[in-house]
Amino acid sequence: MLEQNATWSLVSLPSKKKPVGSRWIYKLKYKSDGSIKHYKARLVAQEYTQIEGLDYTETFAPVAKLTTVRCLLAVAAAKNWELHQLDVNNVFLHGELHEEIYMIPPPGYLSSGDNQVCKLHKSLYGLKQAPRQWFEKFSLSLRKFGFTQSSNDHSLFTLIKGTSFLALLVYVDDMVIAGNDFLQIQKLKHYLSTCFSIKDLGTLKYFLGLELAHSPQGISLCQCKYTLDLLKETGMAGSKPVVFPIPQQHRMSSDCGETFQDPSQYCRLIGRLIYLTISRPDITYAVQLLSQFMHKSCQPHLDAAYYVLRYLKSSPGQGLFFPSNSDFQIKAYCDADWASCPMTRRSVTGYYIFLGNAPISWKSNKQPTISRSSAESEYRSMAATTSELIWLHSLLADLSVTHSQPMFLHCDNQSALHIAANPVFHERTKHIEIGCHFIRKHLQSGIIATQYVSSHFRLADILTKALGRD
Repeated sequence: MLEQNATWSLVSLPSKKKPVGSRWIYKLKYKSDGSIKHYKARLVAQEYTQIEGLDYTETFAPVAKLTTVRCLLAVAAAKNWELHQLDVNNVFLHGELHEEIYMIPPPGYLSSGDNQVCKLHKSLYGLKQAPRQWFEKFSLSLRKFGFTQSSNDHSLFTLIKGTSFLALLVYVDDMVIAGNDFLQIQKLKHYLSTCFSIKDLGTLKYFLGLELAHSPQGISLCQCKYTLDLLKETGMAGSKPVVFPIPQQHRMSSDCGETFQDPSQYCRLIGRLIYLTISRPDITYAVQLLSQFMHKSCQPHLDAAYYVLRYLKSSPGQGLFFPSNSDFQIKAYCDADWASCPMTRRSVTGYYIFLGNAPISWKSNKQPTISRSSAESEYRSMAATTSELIWLHSLLADLSVTHSQPMFLHCDNQSALHIAANPVFHERTKHIEIGCHFIRKHLQSGIIATQYVSSHFRLADILTKALGRD
C-alpha cells in the first residue's frame, strides 16, 4: 500500500538534512464480540525527531464531539434515517505533505549497505502533521461532492438536495453516514471509493467502542464490551457488585494518605472511566471527582475508583436509548452543589439535556470561582447550561431540525430564576462576571424559557453529588 500510494521516493540524503526514524508496529484488531478481526502491521515515523518550523508547522485536526454523535443518533432514530459506517484504509497515507521531510527506510526494506533515504510525498502515521493533512484532503473532497461543513462541529458535513438529506460525521478514519435517501448514500460511497481506499462496513453497529442496536422502537447505545474488557483488565471481573457508584458520605481530598510514587495505574484507570461516561451519565459525577486527583493520587482514591468498577459490574450493558417516537423539544435540567469541594470551597455544576426523550448532553465539573451564595452557584450553573443549549440549537439546525419553541431550562432555585429574569437583582450580583448575565438576553429573545422544578424531580442532581441507593 505504501508503494501503490507513492508515499515516498528513494533519494540520497541532502547535506544539512536530518532524517526522521521509522519502525514497524504490530497490532491485533478485534470485533465487537471480542474475536480477532485481523492482524495489522503499520509503519510509523518517529515524530519525536521532528523539529517545529522545519519538519512541521500546524498540527491541529478536529474530531467529532461525542455530544454530536449522540445528537446525530437521536435525530436519526426519530426520523428513521439510514445509518451506515465507512472506514478508510491507511488513512494518513492520503494526506499531501507541504514540508520537505526525509525518513530512514523501514527495517528490512533496503539491502544492507544502501545509504538512500525516503523522501516523503504523502503523510505517514506518526508524523505530527499527518492528522491535519488527512482532514484537509478529506474535507476538500466532500466539499467537491456538494457537502457543507458545519461551523458548530467542523467534523460534521451535511448535504441537502431537494428532499434528500445526508449527514457525514468523521472521527479520524471512522465515518458515520446518516440520511433519508439510500440512493444518495450509495452515490456518496461510490464517490469516496474513487478518492480513497474505502471499506464499507454496512449498517452502523460498532463505532469508537460504542455498540448500537437498531429496532422499530429506536436505537440503543452502550459500551458493554468496553466495560467487560475494563473489568477483566483491572481484575475486577469477579468482584462483588454494588448498587451506586460512590458512597454517599465520601470525604475525598488530596490529603488522605501517602501518594503513589507511580500514579500511572490510577491515571490509566481514570482515563478509561472518562471514556465510559460517553454512554454512562450515572458515573459522571464520580469520575469527575476522582479525576481531580490524577496528579496526586492516594490509596483511598484508587479504592474509590475500584468501587466505581464494582458498580459497573452490576450493569455492564447499561447505556442510552434514543426512541423513534421522540419529538424535537429540547429540555434541560441544571443543578449546583454549593461550596461542596472541601479543598477549594468551589461549587459543582451539573446539567442534563434531552432532545425529546433522548439524553444527548450532560456535564459535571467544578466552577472556576468561589460562589458567595447558593443562588450564585445555581446561576452560574444556569449560565453553563444556557451556553450548551445555544450551541445545541445551532447544531440541530445543521441536522435539519427546526426548533421554533423555546428550549426549557429547569432549575430548583427561585433566586437564580429571578436573577435571570430581573435586572433589579444586580445589587446582589455586582461581583458576578458579565458573561453570566447573557441568560437574560436569550430569555428575552425567546430562545430559552426557564421553569421551576422541585428538588424531587431535578434530574441533574445525580451530576453534582453522591446519591445513595434511594
